[in-house]
Amino acid sequence: MSILDLIGLGRSAAASTGATPGDTATVRKIAAALEDMERSQARYIAAFAYILGRVANADRVVHHAETSTMCRIVREKGSLGEDQAALVVEMARRQGILFGASEDYLVTREFREISTKEQRIALLDCLFAVSAADRSISALEGRVLMQITDELKLDRKVYTALRTAYREYLSVLRKPDEG
Repeated sequence: MSILDLIGLGRSAAASTGATPGDTATVRKIAAALEDMERSQARYIAAFAYILGRVANADRVVHHAETSTMCRIVREKGSLGEDQAALVVEMARRQGILFGASEDYLVTREFREISTKEQRIALLDCLFAVSAADRSISALEGRVLMQITDELKLDRKVYTALRTAYREYLSVLRKPDEG
């Protein structure tokens, strides 16, 4: 028995809660709100929503436009009702605020493990959309987008192509008087 098992964080604890190896507590908590959904799909949507919140909170300010965009995307991608999507987004956002420093990489890694390359690229596109929702992608958001790209093990060409598609929102390319 490992020290992690003794404090309830090891593989045997995951097995007793019905978790699969690689599950994070954050994803399990959000997925639990999706009780009517098949478990693997709930995990996918939970991780997806958390990562959307991660980029929205990159500058420590989640704008209303970013939250609205996240809700729309989660509703569409998860085939959820408006209230359920809003609940998932709010849970993901709060988990990110509370545990972001320790969970960001773990949840992104979990998403990478449960998704296809096409799904990871679609997520990155959605991350750019969330970042651009307030009509500006800050340099800090750009760095977080690049970090997530790396954690998802996506080619930098994918990042560059999406960054180019959203170039009108890049704050680093704006003239000072364009604010």
